[in-house]
Order: sequence, then structure tokens, then C-alpha cells
Amino acid sequence: MKKLLLGLCTYLILTSAALAAVNLNTATKEELDGVNGIGPVKAQAILDHRKKNGPFKSVDDLQNVKGFGNKSVGKIRSELTVGSSKSKAKISKKAVH
Repeated sequence: MKKLLLGLCTYLILTSAALAAVNLNTATKEELDGVNGIGPVKAQAILDHRKKNGPFKSVDDLQNVKGFGNKSVGKIRSELTVGSSKSKAKISKKAVH
């Protein structure tokens, strides 16, 4: 019974982490890199832009970061946020090789 309860708790913790949108204004390089479509170079570009220009006002502001255009932002928009949001989007996990 303890193993079942422990397994259920672990599942709930991992599921809730997978459902949270990544906040462009607070995310670490590793968290940004975890979004499908953002690699380590683009993650660093986001951090550099945030440091130089301050917080993002909207996810669309990501188009001002080198390497992101309207099309690429549109593909990952649902996985990102710029503030506390009541709606949560499922993030894609990159395959670990």
C-alpha cells in the first residue's frame, strides 16, 4: 500500500510539472531549453535579451530575440507565458539522447 501511495504521489508531481507553462521572465536556461523548439543557444539569447531589455510583456515579444520569428513563436506560444497565468499549457519534453 505504501508503494502504491508513493507511486501515485510521484506521478502527480511529475504530471503537474509537465503541465506548467514556462515563464519567459523567470525561467532558467535549462527550463527554456526544455521547451521543444528552444535549444541552448536560443535559451541563452532569451536570457541575454531579458537582461538587456527587461521582462517580456507578452510571448510575442520573443520575436525581438535573434533566432525567433513569427512562425517559430507561433509554434511554441502555448508552452510559454510571461506572468502568472491561471491556464496552464502542456510543455513538450525533448528526448534525451
